[in-house]
Amino acid sequence: MNMGLRKIFKNRGSFPTDEAAIKLLYLALNNMSKKWTMPIQEWGKAMNQFSIIFGDRLDVNSI
Repeated sequence: MNMGLRKIFKNRGSFPTDEAAIKLLYLALNNMSKKWTMPIQEWGKAMNQFSIIFGDRLDVNSI
């Protein structure tokens, strides 16, 4: 993932605004996530922590 993001910034060069760089990062991560096939390690532990921290804002049933 890091290599893919570095490649995008290296090929692009400069950005007119910070927002343009953030949009490019979002699109790149979105495209990369479609290729991920392995399950996320330690996801259960992470969800437990998220439910403690974010409680009412987290809908565990939708995940």
